[in-house]
Amino acid sequence: MVGLIGLLLGLGGFGYARYAFGGSVVSSDSMTPTYGPGDRLFYERIDGSEVRRGDVVLFSAPDRYGFDGLLMARVVGVGGDRVACCTGAATDARVTVNGKPLEEPYVKGGDVHGGYPPRYDVRVPDGRLFMLGDHRANSRDSRAFLDDHGGTLPVSAIRGRVLDDYTVPAVLGTAMVIGVVLVLVGIGLGIAALVVRRRARAVVPPPPPWAVQV
Repeated sequence: MVGLIGLLLGLGGFGYARYAFGGSVVSSDSMTPTYGPGDRLFYERIDGSEVRRGDVVLFSAPDRYGFDGLLMARVVGVGGDRVACCTGAATDARVTVNGKPLEEPYVKGGDVHGGYPPRYDVRVPDGRLFMLGDHRANSRDSRAFLDDHGGTLPVSAIRGRVLDDYTVPAVLGTAMVIGVVLVLVGIGLGIAALVVRRRARAVVPPPPPWAVQV
């Protein structure tokens, strides 16, 4: 029973982890300083409809970028939002969402437009997302495709949301380790029980005291 419980726990944790989560390594600096080249990250596999403003997501857009790999960006606008750049000037410039200046402490150097294009005003269609990199001067994001649905991408392009809190993956990893330990304990107990049974069979009990020959 111990081994069976461990097997179910380990396989269950492994199966759920593979289904619900993924891992990747950052290969560009388009999201610096938040994530830089070589950083390892975990993401949860979610439906694009679950994405919210401010989420850092992984997506795939081979028709736009020419390859089927995963790309990373931050969601700035969701369906129905109006995203515009920029209000203010120089380091005081701000991207606005629905007319409200967006506070973006994560943007590299505080440069929210990165030099291209200096201004845009996009109404995000329903079911689509407007996304920007944190390193605006070195990110080929929605701004580079303004003539294609305002640079937005369909929610179906989303492959996952980057995790800042690793509690759930850690719990699943712990469950898998415990499962392996329980399987090994179960195997050990099974071997011990088998040895005891064999020894018990090998021992010949002494004859009863009345079994004597006259």
